[in-house]
Amino acid sequence: MAEFNALFDSAYELWAFWIAVVALVTFLLGGVFLTTRPQAEVIGHPKGLFLLFMAEMWERFSYYGMRALLIFYLVQHWLFSDSEASVIYGAYTALVYITPVVGGFLADRFLGQRKAVLFGAVLLTFGHFFMAFEGDGGQADATINIFWLALALIIVGSGFLKANISVLVGQLYTRTDIRRDPAYTIFYMGINVGAATASIICGFLGQTVGWAYGFGLAGIGMLLGLVFFIIGKPLLLGKGEPKDPAKIAGFREFGIYGLGLGMVGLCWLAIQFQQLVGWVLGFFGLGLVAYVLYLAIVRLPREERDRIFAAIFLIFVSIVFWALFEQAGSSLNLFTDRHVDTQGVAASMFQSINAIYIILLAPVFAGLWQMLGKRGAEPSTPMKFGLGVVQVGLGFLVLVWGAESVGVNVPTPVIFIFLIYLLHTTGELCLSPVGLSAMNRLSPGHMASLIMGTWFFASATGNFAAGLIASATGAEGIGEEAGKQVVLDVYSTVGWFAIGVGVVVMVVSPLVKKLMHLDTLADEDVGDDLEGQREGPGEAQGAGIHPTTRPNH
Repeated sequence: MAEFNALFDSAYELWAFWIAVVALVTFLLGGVFLTTRPQAEVIGHPKGLFLLFMAEMWERFSYYGMRALLIFYLVQHWLFSDSEASVIYGAYTALVYITPVVGGFLADRFLGQRKAVLFGAVLLTFGHFFMAFEGDGGQADATINIFWLALALIIVGSGFLKANISVLVGQLYTRTDIRRDPAYTIFYMGINVGAATASIICGFLGQTVGWAYGFGLAGIGMLLGLVFFIIGKPLLLGKGEPKDPAKIAGFREFGIYGLGLGMVGLCWLAIQFQQLVGWVLGFFGLGLVAYVLYLAIVRLPREERDRIFAAIFLIFVSIVFWALFEQAGSSLNLFTDRHVDTQGVAASMFQSINAIYIILLAPVFAGLWQMLGKRGAEPSTPMKFGLGVVQVGLGFLVLVWGAESVGVNVPTPVIFIFLIYLLHTTGELCLSPVGLSAMNRLSPGHMASLIMGTWFFASATGNFAAGLIASATGAEGIGEEAGKQVVLDVYSTVGWFAIGVGVVVMVVSPLVKKLMHLDTLADEDVGDDLEGQREGPGEAQGAGIHPTTRPNH
């Protein structure tokens, strides 16, 4: 143990690592204790909730453990330039948000959520273990093909699992069960516990001990999640099974799994030829928006058409937000590693800050919106979107100001990394959960899935754009000080751009609010009103808990 502790460069790094380990073990043991109780429910909830909590905690542990290291792995091991690595990273995260559309569709029509989650977990387990095959490094090393395969497996596995596991949570409760919101809150905690601890534990091991250790531990985490999910099947009470088993009778089920493996092959190509991802996003994204607008104009009455226009406006605003917010895993990660006085803490460990802030601040925002709503002072949805975009821009400007105030040739104080993540998290909580709620509220029942798919497609576009922005910060070969200035110039530009966009959104928010026709908005399921009943939380694109569905929202 003493030899291992000697690997830490500072007391901060050592304490962060062991606190994360203790937190992860505590939640693991707590989950095992709750799911093995003899009674059908514990602390007022079905035990299946805690099974899903454990499975998702380990899935997010594996995903964020890999995410914290990916940009460094691309640059330092496979020897891609900053620009090339950033575009690969952007294409990867974009594909992660495209595939859930397919995974959700196949689960709804054929497999059911449980089998889809199980298939996704198997793909993720193999993908994370393949990430541990690092070879000798460099792009000439044939082992890089295993790396591309690992990314492809993780992309498709996330598509099957991410799209369906939060749906399983909701299926454990009736639509009018008042425990649904608290259930999603518990589930949401699992997401962020996994994300926060993985960035610290896997980040340290990968950057300090060896890539294989960081990625390998992420794979072990995913394997644990898979084991929990398989053993705990009875706790799901038969939920998430195929709606029509005849559709997957015989070898048809294996045909769908074969389709999933075919998607792996497509992603294996796409992640190597990132321009394909850009063309897919551009072509299908514009086609999807055009189709939605066509349906709105031709088939919907005026008020419902106006609501679709408002939803499309919010979707385009979200692209700007995610393009800047998702610098965290790429250019901001590299900036922290090279230009920040991290007090001896590995740069990848700072990826945990966003998840920790969310755990701390989501209840605060939930209470704030509820308090303002009771007083009739809650900002409208488009106003919250404007505030979110302004805050993500302010985060970059605060970092630029902090770096330049001490001098470009001096390491930037670490406090400014905490501040940029704070502003980005508060912006996220203004936009992400509110956006999920708005998509559900503004779309008529027969278009709900289509609009939600458009929302996630926009998230994918934002992630790809984030890679292009991050590539503009690449300044290899011009010296550390000059390279730092290039990054700061890009951050200053995008920061002011975001503030400008956010201000415009806030100015036009009253007009967009009118398009929403909130005064005539009626629930199609009469007598079934429930706060947040349709949202399943997540990270980033679904990071918070929408507290209340109110007509003045």
